[in-house]
Amino acid sequence: MTVKVSLPYDKDYVSNFSQGLNEPDWMTSLRLNALDKAESLEMPKPDKTNIKDWNFTEFKHHVEGEAINSIQDLPEQMLNLLDQDKEQQNLILQRNHSVAFSNLDSSLEEQGVIFTDIQTAIRDHSDLVEKYYMTEAVHVDEHRLTALHAALMNGGIFLYVPKNVTIKEPLQTIFWQEDPEAALVNHVLVVAEENSSVTYVENYTSDNKEEKTSANTITEVFAKAGAKVSFGAVDNFEAGTTVYANRRGVTDRDAVIEWALGLMNEGNTVSENITHLIGDNSQSQAKTVTIGRGAQKQNFTANITHFGKGSDGYILQHGVMKDKSSGIFNGIGKIEHGASKSNAEQESRVLMLSKDARGDANPILLIDEDDVTAGHAASVGRVDPMQLFYLMSRGISKFEAERLIIHGFLAPVVNQLPIEAVKQQLRQLIERKVY
Repeated sequence: MTVKVSLPYDKDYVSNFSQGLNEPDWMTSLRLNALDKAESLEMPKPDKTNIKDWNFTEFKHHVEGEAINSIQDLPEQMLNLLDQDKEQQNLILQRNHSVAFSNLDSSLEEQGVIFTDIQTAIRDHSDLVEKYYMTEAVHVDEHRLTALHAALMNGGIFLYVPKNVTIKEPLQTIFWQEDPEAALVNHVLVVAEENSSVTYVENYTSDNKEEKTSANTITEVFAKAGAKVSFGAVDNFEAGTTVYANRRGVTDRDAVIEWALGLMNEGNTVSENITHLIGDNSQSQAKTVTIGRGAQKQNFTANITHFGKGSDGYILQHGVMKDKSSGIFNGIGKIEHGASKSNAEQESRVLMLSKDARGDANPILLIDEDDVTAGHAASVGRVDPMQLFYLMSRGISKFEAERLIIHGFLAPVVNQLPIEAVKQQLRQLIERKVY
């Protein structure tokens, strides 16, 4: 039985919003159809986490953000995310729901690289966006949050890398939720054509410790035959933002998608990171690090599904829980029938720093083919007293010893981020959240 729900915005609003952006007919129709579906679809049901009362419907939908003329005009908190030694920044800054700053090296433009906000892409590259937008990786009617996302999408990025183009320097986006009540309903779409290569990094940041809003973000990454996409992210929403983050990838033959995700939100969070290894000999690594504190509830699912022969998937999740926080870590490696010679490996580890913290690591292997290799490891526990004793016996204080252990515990993911300034930011967030 389906249950009708009260949605925050109606058809007239959605239609006027789309027309105000000069969107093509296909996008307006998609939004309106999605809004219809959202009324009857159920909420997602993450394992062992009840999100029924979480706030995903109370927010401001469209808030302009002031433009910035140069990088040097950025607030300090944004400058800290950039490598300021570089004169050229391939960067887009979204401030609330507007592009405040955008820059792309002219040599990349000459090669046909498209790096722009999603709404400009929908207008200027309509056929290309329509081909991939919520057609294969994520579908509108999966549940209420995907439908609401499709209806109310208000920001995001489109990155397109043509065939045989290698981008050596990372491309970066900063999503700044400046207005404390503005919801980010961002859609990030990355398409890497055959034998191309790109590194993309995004940062989410907000200022709302008390005001209530939400983030409903979807990412779709497509790596064509022989392409490689390295995707790094640091999510740092404040406590007032309830987060649903859905990042998905699809690989063709010999393609690679690497995920390095620092999920450092202060509010309740549901995160999905799913990759479909469609092509033979395709690969994916999904690495996630997180810290929970206060009474925060978080649920993380990493899923790599193998369809192609000889495909290789590796999941690594490390989490630290303190105070009364709780974290569920689901790792799913699935090898479909026909994906012979494939390899599915995963490791989920949770470190609890207080007696009231809770962690749950659930390794799952679903194997429908005989000629494969697969393995998993999972652990949930507290700081090893023998490690503490060893470090303290070398003259290190207990406080500093715990600090070193925690940083070492999270390092396998932190070290994978490709921009040094972002890597340093993640280390600082770890320091701030743990102590």
